[in-house]
Amino acid sequence: MNTKVKITFCGGAGSVTGANFLLEIADKKILVDCGLNQSSKVADDINWLPFTFDPKTIDILFITHAHIDHIGRIPKLVAEGFNGKIYSTPPTKALASPMLADTAGILSKNDRDGKYNLEEIYSEAHVSKSLSLWQDFEYHQRQQITDNIYFSFYNAGHILGSAMILFEVGGKRILFTGDLGNSPSPLLPDTEIVENVDYVIMESVYGDRNHESRNERRKKLEATIEDNFKKGGALVIPTFSLERSQELLFELNNLVEEKRIPVMPVFLDSPLAIRLTEVFKRYQSYFNETAQKIMTTDPHLFDFPGLKFTMDSEESKKIQAAPNPKIIIAGSGMSSGGRVVHHERHYLPDPKNTLLLTGYQTVGSLGRLIQEGAKTVKVTGEYVKVKANVVTIYGYSGHKDSDGLLGFVQQMQNSVKKIFVVMGESKSSMFLVQKIRDNLGLQAYAPEQDDVVELDC
Repeated sequence: MNTKVKITFCGGAGSVTGANFLLEIADKKILVDCGLNQSSKVADDINWLPFTFDPKTIDILFITHAHIDHIGRIPKLVAEGFNGKIYSTPPTKALASPMLADTAGILSKNDRDGKYNLEEIYSEAHVSKSLSLWQDFEYHQRQQITDNIYFSFYNAGHILGSAMILFEVGGKRILFTGDLGNSPSPLLPDTEIVENVDYVIMESVYGDRNHESRNERRKKLEATIEDNFKKGGALVIPTFSLERSQELLFELNNLVEEKRIPVMPVFLDSPLAIRLTEVFKRYQSYFNETAQKIMTTDPHLFDFPGLKFTMDSEESKKIQAAPNPKIIIAGSGMSSGGRVVHHERHYLPDPKNTLLLTGYQTVGSLGRLIQEGAKTVKVTGEYVKVKANVVTIYGYSGHKDSDGLLGFVQQMQNSVKKIFVVMGESKSSMFLVQKIRDNLGLQAYAPEQDDVVELDC
């Protein structure tokens, strides 16, 4: 007997961030991800509107990975009555705790007038309850939800613990990809191949663009560091605290060990990245074989000559007094907040300095404005001239590029019936949809916000 499956695209359709998908199977209501929309500011109005479903009716929330645009509204879900179960891999659960705590701090600073009542939504009690509802499962651990519904996690290769979620319903297989990793990664295993999939809900952040190769990105990083050293400047790298910071530390560790770059002060100026790096050290078994092998001979993979961790704000302020040349890795990755904005205000006006962008910059963010060539930008309330050299290395993105996404679909083209392309700007999603149709002859669609589709399972 056929089972009707309904998917509602509650968030992440026509947008890179805010992933939130409702899966209804018979009397079960399942959410996949519950993330913040991250535009030019974290405390954006859209994040605090009522959910389009009743949180009290949700049975299970599945989390693909611990980035805030996939977990950031969990405390709101709890505050509004969710009392079901939360499922993810073990590293995702471990990373979620510091990520949610950090977001609570950022939101409180962005809501000083109490407009959004964020102190109540992101209360310690709601964050704590979220974690108490959380259960973890390893990759490939097939679990039963009902007589007719099973799930398994597969490695997405995006960040530590990131997972694709495979639902099996009435003999049909539905795959939610979450974010797909830019394999090969310096640290993580490649994205797994999932076979015999009938329906796919997939990301498209870079659906219309390709990255440099791994060798090219490493060479470009090395050249950028050497150029900055010769100019005697400060190299400022806005970075995401989760995964990108650890990958950069891994790359820098290798470059220093191989004497490919000069030794100079390298500041990891992000308390959150420092805390998350400690989680990475506990979950080394989730690294790829190469990284695990390196760690058998170099146990201090995230520590090398010149590296300094700056936890408190006073240490951070002293970085400006440290002589150049130097490297400053600081959050946030899109310059939407965090300590990096103070470094940008200080270093952007000097042509000796360099700003290195290594990840996606969302529309409206300070990082996107600088990337697109703005000559003057507003940073922490002040207008600042952009005279520093601005470099972008797309190859350090944690997301598959356009060809990589097409290749991912190609592996399942003999079984897949429909593909729903989400989690990308509209132009990226539509480009990928057309690419899949033209190259593989498959049915691909780009749903809009709040669209509903029904699947026969």
